[in-house]
Formats: sequence, C-alpha cells, structure tokens
Amino acid sequence: QVQLVESGGGSVQAGGSLRLSCVASASYSYSRYCLGWFRQAPGKEREGVASVYRGLYTSYYYYADSVKGRFSISLDNAKNTLYLQMNRLKPEDTAMYYCSASATCRDYLPDNGDWGRGTQVTVSS
Repeated sequence: QVQLVESGGGSVQAGGSLRLSCVASASYSYSRYCLGWFRQAPGKEREGVASVYRGLYTSYYYYADSVKGRFSISLDNAKNTLYLQMNRLKPEDTAMYYCSASATCRDYLPDNGDWGRGTQVTVSS
C-alpha cells in the first residue's frame, strides 16, 4: 500500500491558478502505473479529473472534458510526486481534490487504487 499526501489547495479567485502536489511514500518508477486526480464537491459524486498511465507498451494522459485545456497533470519520478497544474480556475472547480495511485486504469482512471486524504480547492467568483 502506498501512502499519498496531497497539498497545494487553497482559495483563489476565478481565473487564478493553483498547483496541487501528491507525494507518494513509494516510487512511481514502476513498469506500469496509473496515477490520477479526482475531485468531489459537496452533494456531488466523485469525478475523475485527470490521469497519467504508463504500461509496458503504451502510455497516455487523460483529462475530463470539464478541465481540458485548463488543467495539466505531470509526474516527477525523482521526487515521487504527482502534480496537477490548474489554470483559469472557475467556481465550478471548487471541490476536495484527491490523488490516487494504482497499477491499472479503468476507464482511464486509477482502478481500486490507494488514496490520499485530499486538499480543498475553493474558487470564488
């Protein structure tokens, strides 16, 4: 089991930026992994935001339609850290953001993975 700790959340005005970080207790430098960011707003279902997958023969990035062109996911293997750069934030981006790590993806997102405790993002209009 991998321990994941998110940070970087906060309160910003619409149009602003934040960068979330997710530090893992173990290396992401495996031959295969699926790492992602999810979010959940009060009263709403959890939503997959972005992911990065690396397999034996393929790799890809995934973004939900709601964040395409504004959010960017990246990985620093040397620091065991997953990032989510969020630009042009909107009030509807307000949510608790969680990172997750798994060896496999399902529907482009980590499947049955480990989870962090989350970091709150609040965007005011």
